[in-house]
Amino acid sequence: MNMLEVFVSSLEEFQPDLVVLSGLHMMEGQSKEFQRKRLLEVVTSISDIPTGVPVHLELASMTNKELMSTIVHQQVFPAVTSLGLNEQELLFLSQSASGPHSSLSSWNGVPDVGVVSDILFWILKEHGKSESRASDLSRIHFHTLAYHILATVDGHWANQLAAVAAGARVAATQACATETIDTRRVSLKAPHEFMTSRLEAGSRVVLNPNEPVVEWHREGVSFHFTPVLVCKDPVRTVGLGDAISAEGLFYSEVHPHL
Repeated sequence: MNMLEVFVSSLEEFQPDLVVLSGLHMMEGQSKEFQRKRLLEVVTSISDIPTGVPVHLELASMTNKELMSTIVHQQVFPAVTSLGLNEQELLFLSQSASGPHSSLSSWNGVPDVGVVSDILFWILKEHGKSESRASDLSRIHFHTLAYHILATVDGHWANQLAAVAAGARVAATQACATETIDTRRVSLKAPHEFMTSRLEAGSRVVLNPNEPVVEWHREGVSFHFTPVLVCKDPVRTVGLGDAISAEGLFYSEVHPHL
């Protein structure tokens, strides 16, 4: 998937392979009427994008639960194809929309993989693409310091293993400001074993260093997990989430019927 950041004066001359949407958190602090109007403009703009062009939404830290709930239920989520977010944004999203594990006030250390998996599954099953729902959302790229998970609705994406691995690789190289991973400057903080769910009878996974990307499936949703080699003394962290999602999207393959 080719990506290029350019300026265009109108949608008529806009012929992208992918559209990335961000900055919704900047509406916080504004009046409800302003937020409603801006969200409507966003959805209208998305609807003007040519059919078949994926739209990726990169979330950012928010504190307004009502605004987040509106984004999830009424406005933006059904219009986007892909979503990128970190652990704070994931938990806040679940709290705002009464999702699983919403009673959890905060993460204690490295986010539990089973809990993260449950919330990702809920987003795609309750708000994602299906035959009975007018939604395009079929992909979520979750990134936290120690590991990443790529969750996709079956039948719409391919090459997930390479995509999630690429995101983890760029996390290490960008944070350390190196072109390749320097093993002397990184460490492994991902859990060596984990449960794939905390709400259902999930599987217990033990990481294999020779095959670090782990795959599992749950009711039409595929999960790809990878540990991240964490930079010990990070140099560049600004925009790291954007870089992770962008790299993952670059290696992703969208099925034509999407």
